Amino acid sequence: MIDPTLPAPIFILAAPRSYSSLVSTMIGQHPALYGMPELNLFQCASVDEFNTGQNADGTPKSPFWKSLRHGLLRAVAEIYGGEQTPESIRMAERWLKVREEMSAAEVFEELCAAVAPQRVVEKSPAILRKLEYMQNMQAACPNARYIHLTRNPIDQGKSSLKATGGIGVLLGMNSVDHRGAAAALEPQILWHDSQVQILRFLDSVPDDHAITLRGEEVINDPDETLGALCRWRGVSDAPEAIAAMKAPETSPFARRGPINAPLGNDVNFLEAPEFRPGTVTIPDLDSPLPWRQDGAPLHSRVQALARDLGYGA
Repeated sequence: MIDPTLPAPIFILAAPRSYSSLVSTMIGQHPALYGMPELNLFQCASVDEFNTGQNADGTPKSPFWKSLRHGLLRAVAEIYGGEQTPESIRMAERWLKVREEMSAAEVFEELCAAVAPQRVVEKSPAILRKLEYMQNMQAACPNARYIHLTRNPIDQGKSSLKATGGIGVLLGMNSVDHRGAAAALEPQILWHDSQVQILRFLDSVPDDHAITLRGEEVINDPDETLGALCRWRGVSDAPEAIAAMKAPETSPFARRGPINAPLGNDVNFLEAPEFRPGTVTIPDLDSPLPWRQDGAPLHSRVQALARDLGYGA
Protein backbone atom coordinates (compact mmCIF):
# COMPACT_ATOMS: atom_id res chain seq x y z
CA MET A 1 0.00 0.00 0.00
CA ILE A 2 1.39 3.41 -0.95
CA ASP A 3 1.85 6.14 1.61
CA PRO A 4 -1.67 7.49 2.33
CA THR A 5 -0.28 11.01 2.77
CA LEU A 6 0.61 11.12 -0.95
CA PRO A 7 -1.99 12.63 -3.30
CA ALA A 8 -4.44 9.91 -4.33
CA PRO A 9 -3.86 8.89 -7.96
CA ILE A 10 -6.53 8.95 -10.65
CA PHE A 11 -6.86 5.83 -12.79
CA ILE A 12 -8.75 5.88 -16.07
CA LEU A 13 -10.45 2.59 -16.93
CA ALA A 14 -11.47 2.25 -20.56
CA ALA A 15 -11.70 -0.23 -23.39
CA PRO A 16 -9.19 0.29 -26.20
CA ARG A 17 -10.21 2.93 -28.78
CA SER A 18 -12.36 4.84 -26.28
CA TYR A 19 -10.53 8.20 -26.46
CA SER A 20 -8.48 7.03 -23.47
CA SER A 21 -5.08 8.24 -24.74
CA LEU A 22 -6.46 11.66 -25.60
CA VAL A 23 -8.60 12.10 -22.48
CA SER A 24 -6.02 10.81 -19.99
CA THR A 25 -3.35 13.06 -21.48
CA MET A 26 -5.70 16.06 -21.42
CA ILE A 27 -6.59 15.48 -17.77
CA GLY A 28 -2.93 14.95 -16.90
CA GLN A 29 -2.00 18.36 -18.30
CA HIS A 30 -3.85 20.14 -15.50
CA PRO A 31 -1.23 22.04 -13.45
CA ALA A 32 -2.15 20.10 -10.30
CA LEU A 33 -1.96 16.71 -12.02
CA TYR A 34 0.77 14.63 -13.68
CA GLY A 35 -0.23 12.53 -16.66
CA MET A 36 1.78 9.33 -16.97
CA PRO A 37 2.14 7.13 -20.03
CA GLU A 38 0.84 3.57 -19.77
CA LEU A 39 2.84 2.07 -16.89
CA ASN A 40 1.38 -1.46 -16.88
CA LEU A 41 2.83 -1.95 -13.40
CA PHE A 42 -0.12 -3.64 -11.75
CA GLN A 43 0.00 -6.59 -14.09
CA CYS A 44 3.06 -7.56 -12.04
CA ALA A 45 3.60 -8.52 -8.42
CA SER A 46 7.25 -7.48 -8.51
CA VAL A 47 9.61 -5.39 -10.59
CA ASP A 48 11.39 -8.61 -11.51
CA GLU A 49 8.20 -9.76 -13.24
CA PHE A 50 8.02 -6.42 -15.02
CA ASN A 51 11.65 -6.69 -16.16
CA THR A 52 11.44 -10.27 -17.39
CA GLY A 53 7.88 -10.28 -18.71
CA GLN A 54 7.26 -13.56 -16.94
CA ASN A 55 4.68 -14.52 -14.35
CA ALA A 56 5.72 -16.15 -11.10
CA ASP A 57 5.17 -19.58 -12.68
CA GLY A 58 7.46 -18.76 -15.59
CA THR A 59 4.73 -18.26 -18.21
CA PRO A 60 4.97 -15.16 -20.43
CA LYS A 61 2.79 -12.19 -19.57
CA SER A 62 2.07 -11.13 -23.13
CA PRO A 63 3.61 -11.48 -26.59
CA PHE A 64 3.66 -7.67 -26.61
CA TRP A 65 5.34 -7.27 -23.22
CA LYS A 66 8.49 -5.66 -24.63
CA SER A 67 6.48 -2.70 -25.92
CA LEU A 68 4.24 -2.66 -22.82
CA ARG A 69 7.38 -1.75 -20.82
CA HIS A 70 7.99 1.44 -22.79
CA GLY A 71 5.67 3.67 -20.77
CA LEU A 72 7.34 3.02 -17.43
CA LEU A 73 10.79 3.40 -18.97
CA ARG A 74 9.82 6.75 -20.47
CA ALA A 75 8.28 7.91 -17.18
CA VAL A 76 11.42 7.06 -15.20
CA ALA A 77 13.63 8.70 -17.82
CA GLU A 78 11.57 11.90 -17.79
CA ILE A 79 11.02 12.15 -14.04
CA TYR A 80 14.55 11.29 -12.91
CA GLY A 81 16.59 12.22 -15.98
CA GLY A 82 14.65 15.23 -17.23
CA GLU A 83 14.66 13.90 -20.79
CA GLN A 84 13.75 10.94 -22.95
CA THR A 85 16.80 9.90 -24.95
CA PRO A 86 18.40 6.50 -25.64
CA GLU A 87 20.81 7.24 -22.79
CA SER A 88 18.10 8.16 -20.28
CA ILE A 89 16.10 5.05 -21.23
CA ARG A 90 19.18 2.96 -20.47
CA MET A 91 19.36 4.76 -17.12
CA ALA A 92 15.72 3.81 -16.55
CA GLU A 93 16.55 0.17 -17.27
CA ARG A 94 19.25 0.31 -14.60
CA TRP A 95 16.83 2.07 -12.22
CA LEU A 96 14.41 -0.83 -12.59
CA LYS A 97 17.14 -3.45 -12.37
CA VAL A 98 18.28 -2.33 -8.93
CA ARG A 99 14.65 -2.41 -7.76
CA GLU A 100 13.81 -5.89 -9.05
CA GLU A 101 13.13 -7.19 -5.52
CA MET A 102 10.61 -4.41 -4.90
CA SER A 103 6.88 -4.76 -5.45
CA ALA A 104 5.01 -2.96 -8.20
CA ALA A 105 3.24 -0.96 -5.49
CA GLU A 106 6.54 0.24 -4.02
CA VAL A 107 7.77 1.47 -7.39
CA PHE A 108 4.46 3.18 -8.09
CA GLU A 109 4.76 4.88 -4.70
CA GLU A 110 8.22 6.18 -5.68
CA LEU A 111 6.80 7.70 -8.83
CA CYS A 112 3.89 9.30 -6.96
CA ALA A 113 6.31 10.77 -4.41
CA ALA A 114 8.63 12.04 -7.13
CA VAL A 115 5.91 14.15 -8.80
CA ALA A 116 4.08 15.22 -5.60
CA PRO A 117 2.32 17.50 -4.86
CA GLN A 118 0.98 16.81 -8.33
CA ARG A 119 -1.45 13.89 -8.46
CA VAL A 120 -0.70 11.01 -10.86
CA VAL A 121 -3.13 10.31 -13.71
CA GLU A 122 -2.65 6.95 -15.43
CA LYS A 123 -4.38 4.51 -17.73
CA SER A 124 -3.26 1.08 -18.89
CA PRO A 125 -5.98 -0.59 -20.99
CA ALA A 126 -4.18 -3.94 -20.81
CA ILE A 127 -5.04 -4.05 -17.10
CA LEU A 128 -8.59 -5.02 -18.11
CA ARG A 129 -7.41 -8.46 -19.21
CA LYS A 130 -7.72 -9.79 -15.65
CA LEU A 131 -9.78 -8.59 -12.70
CA GLU A 132 -6.83 -9.46 -10.47
CA TYR A 133 -4.76 -6.69 -12.10
CA MET A 134 -7.27 -4.04 -11.12
CA GLN A 135 -7.47 -5.55 -7.66
CA ASN A 136 -3.67 -5.20 -7.42
CA MET A 137 -4.11 -1.53 -8.24
CA GLN A 138 -6.83 -1.11 -5.63
CA ALA A 139 -4.81 -2.89 -2.93
CA ALA A 140 -1.81 -0.65 -3.61
CA CYS A 141 -3.88 2.56 -3.79
CA PRO A 142 -7.00 2.24 -1.62
CA ASN A 143 -7.62 6.01 -1.83
CA ALA A 144 -7.40 6.13 -5.63
CA ARG A 145 -10.12 7.71 -7.74
CA TYR A 146 -11.41 6.12 -10.94
CA ILE A 147 -12.82 7.45 -14.18
CA HIS A 148 -14.81 4.91 -16.19
CA LEU A 149 -14.36 6.30 -19.68
CA THR A 150 -16.79 5.06 -22.34
CA ARG A 151 -17.47 5.42 -26.03
CA ASN A 152 -20.50 4.45 -28.09
CA PRO A 153 -19.97 0.76 -29.02
CA ILE A 154 -20.54 1.29 -32.74
CA ASP A 155 -17.97 4.06 -33.07
CA GLN A 156 -15.58 2.17 -30.79
CA GLY A 157 -15.94 -0.89 -33.03
CA LYS A 158 -15.30 1.05 -36.22
CA SER A 159 -12.26 2.67 -34.66
CA SER A 160 -10.90 -0.68 -33.47
CA LEU A 161 -11.05 -2.13 -36.97
CA LYS A 162 -9.53 0.95 -38.60
CA ALA A 163 -6.74 1.88 -36.17
CA THR A 164 -3.13 0.82 -36.54
CA GLY A 165 -2.78 -2.29 -34.40
CA GLY A 166 -6.51 -2.47 -33.77
CA ILE A 167 -7.01 -5.92 -35.28
CA GLY A 168 -4.20 -7.27 -33.11
CA VAL A 169 -5.91 -5.86 -30.03
CA LEU A 170 -9.22 -7.46 -31.02
CA LEU A 171 -7.55 -10.82 -31.51
CA GLY A 172 -5.62 -10.47 -28.26
CA MET A 173 -8.83 -9.75 -26.36
CA ASN A 174 -10.70 -12.70 -27.96
CA SER A 175 -13.15 -10.50 -29.83
CA VAL A 176 -14.07 -13.18 -32.35
CA ASP A 177 -17.57 -14.38 -33.23
CA HIS A 178 -17.62 -18.15 -33.80
CA ARG A 179 -21.35 -18.48 -34.38
CA GLY A 180 -21.27 -18.32 -38.21
CA ALA A 181 -19.89 -20.69 -40.78
CA ALA A 182 -16.53 -18.95 -40.41
CA ALA A 183 -15.04 -17.12 -37.42
CA ALA A 184 -15.11 -13.32 -37.77
CA LEU A 185 -13.78 -10.37 -35.82
CA GLU A 186 -16.54 -8.84 -33.72
CA PRO A 187 -15.46 -5.63 -31.94
CA GLN A 188 -18.67 -5.35 -29.90
CA ILE A 189 -17.39 -8.33 -27.88
CA LEU A 190 -14.39 -6.25 -26.80
CA TRP A 191 -16.64 -3.31 -25.90
CA HIS A 192 -19.08 -5.43 -23.91
CA ASP A 193 -16.53 -7.53 -22.04
CA SER A 194 -14.42 -4.49 -21.16
CA GLN A 195 -17.39 -2.61 -19.68
CA VAL A 196 -18.47 -5.67 -17.69
CA GLN A 197 -14.95 -6.11 -16.33
CA ILE A 198 -14.75 -2.45 -15.30
CA LEU A 199 -18.20 -2.45 -13.70
CA ARG A 200 -17.43 -5.65 -11.82
CA PHE A 201 -14.33 -4.03 -10.40
CA LEU A 202 -16.05 -0.75 -9.56
CA ASP A 203 -18.59 -2.65 -7.47
CA SER A 204 -15.81 -2.89 -4.86
CA VAL A 205 -15.00 0.84 -4.99
CA PRO A 206 -16.78 3.45 -2.80
CA ASP A 207 -19.37 5.30 -4.87
CA ASP A 208 -17.73 8.69 -4.33
CA HIS A 209 -14.38 7.35 -5.60
CA ALA A 210 -15.56 6.78 -9.18
CA ILE A 211 -17.39 8.53 -11.97
CA THR A 212 -18.48 7.57 -15.47
CA LEU A 213 -17.43 9.85 -18.32
CA ARG A 214 -18.56 9.54 -21.93
CA GLY A 215 -15.67 10.43 -24.22
CA GLU A 216 -18.01 12.13 -26.66
CA GLU A 217 -18.79 14.73 -23.99
CA VAL A 218 -15.13 15.73 -23.82
CA ILE A 219 -15.05 16.26 -27.59
CA ASN A 220 -18.40 18.02 -27.84
CA ASP A 221 -18.26 20.24 -24.73
CA PRO A 222 -14.70 20.29 -23.38
CA ASP A 223 -14.98 23.38 -21.19
CA GLU A 224 -17.99 22.14 -19.24
CA THR A 225 -16.86 18.52 -19.07
CA LEU A 226 -13.30 19.27 -18.02
CA GLY A 227 -14.52 21.88 -15.56
CA ALA A 228 -16.83 19.33 -13.94
CA LEU A 229 -13.93 16.87 -13.67
CA CYS A 230 -11.83 19.54 -11.96
CA ARG A 231 -14.56 20.27 -9.44
CA TRP A 232 -14.99 16.54 -8.77
CA ARG A 233 -11.34 16.26 -7.84
CA GLY A 234 -11.18 19.59 -6.03
CA VAL A 235 -8.63 21.23 -8.33
CA SER A 236 -8.84 24.58 -10.06
CA ASP A 237 -11.30 24.97 -12.91
CA ALA A 238 -9.88 28.37 -13.86
CA PRO A 239 -9.72 29.16 -17.60
CA GLU A 240 -5.93 28.74 -17.68
CA ALA A 241 -6.21 25.26 -16.15
CA ILE A 242 -8.84 24.24 -18.72
CA ALA A 243 -6.69 25.69 -21.50
CA ALA A 244 -3.73 23.58 -20.34
CA MET A 245 -5.91 20.47 -20.45
CA LYS A 246 -6.94 21.25 -24.02
CA ALA A 247 -3.29 21.12 -25.13
CA PRO A 248 -2.41 17.41 -24.73
CA GLU A 249 0.35 17.73 -27.31
CA THR A 250 2.43 19.63 -24.74
CA SER A 251 2.81 16.49 -22.59
CA PRO A 252 6.34 15.06 -22.71
CA PHE A 253 4.72 11.69 -23.44
CA ALA A 254 2.51 12.88 -26.34
CA ARG A 255 4.98 11.87 -29.06
CA ARG A 256 7.08 8.87 -29.94
CA GLY A 257 9.90 8.17 -27.54
CA PRO A 258 13.50 7.31 -28.37
CA ILE A 259 14.37 4.27 -30.43
CA ASN A 260 14.72 1.98 -27.41
CA ALA A 261 11.28 2.94 -25.97
CA PRO A 262 9.18 4.55 -28.70
CA LEU A 263 5.68 3.71 -27.43
CA GLY A 264 4.06 3.95 -24.01
CA ASN A 265 0.74 4.98 -25.46
CA ASP A 266 -1.53 4.29 -28.41
CA VAL A 267 0.53 4.68 -31.58
CA ASN A 268 -2.32 6.49 -33.36
CA PHE A 269 -2.42 9.12 -30.60
CA LEU A 270 1.37 9.52 -30.64
CA GLU A 271 1.21 10.37 -34.34
CA ALA A 272 -1.49 13.04 -33.86
CA PRO A 273 -1.89 14.05 -30.19
CA GLU A 274 -3.67 17.37 -30.67
CA PHE A 275 -7.17 17.89 -29.31
CA ARG A 276 -9.56 18.68 -32.13
CA PRO A 277 -12.88 19.88 -30.70
CA GLY A 278 -15.95 19.27 -32.75
CA THR A 279 -19.29 17.56 -32.73
CA VAL A 280 -19.39 13.79 -32.43
CA THR A 281 -22.65 12.40 -33.76
CA ILE A 282 -23.56 9.32 -31.77
CA PRO A 283 -25.17 6.57 -33.89
CA ASP A 284 -28.40 4.89 -32.84
CA LEU A 285 -27.81 1.67 -30.98
CA ASP A 286 -30.09 -0.28 -33.33
CA SER A 287 -28.26 0.90 -36.48
CA PRO A 288 -26.92 -1.80 -38.83
CA LEU A 289 -23.29 -2.49 -38.00
CA PRO A 290 -21.01 -1.43 -40.87
CA TRP A 291 -18.61 -4.33 -40.30
CA ARG A 292 -21.27 -7.06 -40.54
CA GLN A 293 -22.29 -8.39 -43.94
CA ASP A 294 -25.70 -9.44 -42.60
CA GLY A 295 -26.54 -5.86 -41.54
CA ALA A 296 -27.33 -6.96 -38.00
CA PRO A 297 -27.40 -4.35 -35.20
CA LEU A 298 -25.63 -4.60 -31.86
CA HIS A 299 -26.48 -7.63 -29.78
CA SER A 300 -29.35 -6.97 -27.38
CA ARG A 301 -27.08 -7.36 -24.34
CA VAL A 302 -24.67 -4.77 -25.79
CA GLN A 303 -27.53 -2.37 -26.46
CA ALA A 304 -28.87 -2.80 -22.92
CA LEU A 305 -25.46 -2.15 -21.36
CA ALA A 306 -24.88 0.86 -23.61
CA ARG A 307 -28.20 2.34 -22.47
CA ASP A 308 -27.22 1.78 -18.87
CA LEU A 309 -24.07 3.81 -19.59
CA GLY A 310 -26.06 6.71 -21.03
CA TYR A 311 -26.23 5.94 -24.75
CA GLY A 312 -29.50 5.80 -26.63
CA ALA A 313 -33.02 6.29 -25.41
